[in-house]
Amino acid sequence: MRRRQFTAAAATAVAAIGGNLTAASTAAARDGREGPDDLPAQFRGAWIASVRNLDWPSRTGLSAAEQRSELESLLDTAVRHRLNAVLLQVRPTADAMWPSRFEPWSQYLTGTQGQDPGWDPLGFAVDAAHRRGLELHAWFNPYRVSLQDDLGKLAPRHPARRHPEWVVRYAGQLYYNPGLPQVRHFVEAAMLDAVARYPVDGVHWDDYFYPYPVAGEEFDDDEAYDAYGSGFGDRGDWRRHNTELLVRETAARVRRTRPRARFGISPFGVWRNLSTDPQGSHTSAGTQSYDDLYADSRGWVRKRLIDYICPQLYWNIGLQAADYAELVPWWAEVVAGTGVHLYVGEALYREGAAGQPAAWQDPRELSRHLTLDEEWREVLGNVFFSARDVAADPIGAMRRVVEDHYPTRARVPH
Repeated sequence: MRRRQFTAAAATAVAAIGGNLTAASTAAARDGREGPDDLPAQFRGAWIASVRNLDWPSRTGLSAAEQRSELESLLDTAVRHRLNAVLLQVRPTADAMWPSRFEPWSQYLTGTQGQDPGWDPLGFAVDAAHRRGLELHAWFNPYRVSLQDDLGKLAPRHPARRHPEWVVRYAGQLYYNPGLPQVRHFVEAAMLDAVARYPVDGVHWDDYFYPYPVAGEEFDDDEAYDAYGSGFGDRGDWRRHNTELLVRETAARVRRTRPRARFGISPFGVWRNLSTDPQGSHTSAGTQSYDDLYADSRGWVRKRLIDYICPQLYWNIGLQAADYAELVPWWAEVVAGTGVHLYVGEALYREGAAGQPAAWQDPRELSRHLTLDEEWREVLGNVFFSARDVAADPIGAMRRVVEDHYPTRARVPH
């Protein structure tokens, strides 16, 4: 690990938000250790999405200097809002935001998959975040290969082109087949390449395992099921087993490779509805992660396979189908006694957006979420989607969150 310097710019940023960290405590924050005892322990994060250039880089083809400047601006924005972590998407579509030994450079850097951008974005991001006292969690997507379905459009040496038998076409996109052991081992190795090479503070996944179902489409894993599905009650059980193997094996490899890094997942916010399962939530969501994405998010927590869970509770308080006020206590009960941390994923992007219901036109909605969270000691923080919306804050919802709930800096709970 290279020696890090706490720059004057970073010191100014800390002072601007009312921080009074000593040099020793600032170094502790940079290295992922707990800060001063008088600071609250609360995870305050923002997702930085690279897929489709949602957050960063803002478009393809920017110079290396422009890309670095944009990233630093997002990190500085996180500091100004008294956040303490960013979750940076570094493997959006079976590609890489670092010089990977396994996969090509991401197309979202230069516009051409496999083209060297001339710098190391992940290496720079880790150092830049740590200089500012921010944790950096590397956000990977395990199985998504491409947002289009033509293998010939991938980089010439892309693993999916060398192994077309690994790939399933579904709903106009390409996916690695989670039912093939060789695929699972490959994607684990591709992700762990970054974990081994950079002092990331966490490994993070979102909600994409098996793809979201599309009416009239079938995910064609018949051959894999015939080869590996014996002994399971049905295909759903086998698919959930495949997903759990990925979680279990990755957790073990992360702990061996970088013991201080934490492994967390941000699943779809509804595990199962109560009408489906007596252990489910009082919801009537059209999607259930257990049944539709083959992701037993509740099971991962109860088996303590992960260090934190960050369910995407992207709904307003009072929504009939999926009420935020119903789901927070449900998830709090899930994590109770497990030692798994609960952070709540927040839909900042909905605030003030055209077409959103009245609740999301009120800048106080997200602040109400955090007020409700305070009733549940199991809730140890929140993560906001996404960094671009933290910066833009069109109706002042993020400003209200900071004013109402983030009066000081906070240390990341460990």
